[in-house]
Parts: sequence; structure tokens; C-alpha cells
Amino acid sequence: MATLTDLLAKTTARHDHLCPRQVLGVRIGLLVADVLQLALPQSDKRLLTFVETDGCFADGVAVATGCELGHRTLRLMDYGKVAATVIDTKTGRAIRVAPNPAARQNAARYAPNERSHWHTMLAAYQAMPTDELLCWKEVHLTLDVDALISRPGVRVNCAICGEEILNQREVIVDGATLCRACAGESYYKMAHECHFEALHA
Repeated sequence: MATLTDLLAKTTARHDHLCPRQVLGVRIGLLVADVLQLALPQSDKRLLTFVETDGCFADGVAVATGCELGHRTLRLMDYGKVAATVIDTKTGRAIRVAPNPAARQNAARYAPNERSHWHTMLAAYQAMPTDELLCWKEVHLTLDVDALISRPGVRVNCAICGEEILNQREVIVDGATLCRACAGESYYKMAHECHFEALHA
């Protein structure tokens, strides 16, 4: 089991600095390990983690849990919250962890002599007892975890754009297999027509 010091060093290496949100992410990972009775960071894909904001916090969670975007075990649910939900895919047990609402105000009791409030939080979040820093609760996911994970190696091509679709993310519209963008769920809009043949000439 990695220590807080070890994990903070790893997340610092990712950013060339350490900030309070990274500390929160790492402390959340350590709490998850304790509650779920697992040795973390994981070396397999047993845990699936949903972070509710990106940036430094997400890296702290990733370092402590071993859940990574590249392993398909870390997902962003962009709620703008410093919180994470972790599910043990073997048991189905899931917990959501977030900072104690009073943690920011109570930080000064644990680091009273820092030069700024930011530095106070950075130091205090490393020292505060877990129950004063974090709150957790059991949750039930409303997502289908099996569908989210999908089956490896499944590939189809979109009938409109021709692009490959992985992980069973296609949709069927009037009998045609489409990617979500071509089905109208796109987060982007083409600036001009794409010329497939020109790109592959």
C-alpha cells in the first residue's frame, strides 16, 4: 500500500507542483482503499472511478487509485465538483467521496502559520483527520456499468462518416449504424465539408 508521501510525490511529478486539489484527490484514493478494503493503487481494472471535475484533482485521484483514462477505468462526469465515485466492479459496491463542507474553514486549525490561504489548505489537507477532511456515502450507479465497460475488440463503422466506432458506442437510426456525432449528439460542428478522399489520397 502506497503512503500519502509516496502518492503526493507521484502526483507532483505529473504537474511539477503540488496543489490542494491534488492532495484531496490522493486523500480520496486512500479513503477508498480503506473503505473498500483494497490494495491501491490498483494494478488491474477492478475499480472504475468517476471524477466530477478535471485538472489537478483528477490526477490526484488517478495516482492514488490506479484508475486511468488510458485503461478505461477513469471517467469524467463534468459536474464542476471536487468529488469522485468509485465502484468495485467485482462486488458492485460503490462509494462517493467529497470534501467535508467545513474542511476549507477548518484548515487554519491544522496549518495556522502559512503565508496564504492556499498554502494553509495545501498543508492542512495533508494533516487533517480523514473524517474532518472528507465525507463519503454508499451510492448506487444509475449507469449500466457492463455497457459502459463494453466488450473489448468490438468495432463497427459509421454509415455516414465512415469512421470507426469502438466499445459499442454506436447508435442505430432507421436501421443504420451511426456514430453519435452523425446521429445528432455531436459536441462539435464542421467548419466546412470534410473531403475523405483528399485526406487519404
